[in-house]
Amino acid sequence: MRLTTRTNLASRVLMFCAVNEGRLVRSGEVAEICNASANHVARVVNLLHAGGFIETVRGRTGGLRLALPAERISIGEVFRVFEADIPFAECFDPATNTCPLAGACRLRDSLTRALAAFYHELDRLSLADLVDGNCGLHGLLAIPESMAEACEARA
Repeated sequence: MRLTTRTNLASRVLMFCAVNEGRLVRSGEVAEICNASANHVARVVNLLHAGGFIETVRGRTGGLRLALPAERISIGEVFRVFEADIPFAECFDPATNTCPLAGACRLRDSLTRALAAFYHELDRLSLADLVDGNCGLHGLLAIPESMAEACEARA
């Protein structure tokens, strides 16, 4: 199993916002620090906004921030937003399935249970679980002027 680049980047954007809680961050800052293209970040930000995970403020002094407290953002929910439109295997999409084994294959049921277990584990994980007390992550993602105090407050 492999996560899409969008899902990976969505996690980075959310962690960046959580580490820099209390201020608007710019998508350009996220792109630079998270080693991503500004175009990809913009697309991910739009999906995160549509999913209700972040708020965006337009204009010269605009940016983005978490729409919910980090402890209320389920990583499983985030992953579903970004991965749900991509079938895990051909047979998971009845509209495009051409697999001749579909009627007799037992693998699909096992894959379905494995995916359910995967999302169950991610549902137990909040954004706060990823960032709270994680000074290494704060050192990588915090905007310099707030890095020391944010790390100390959460440790």
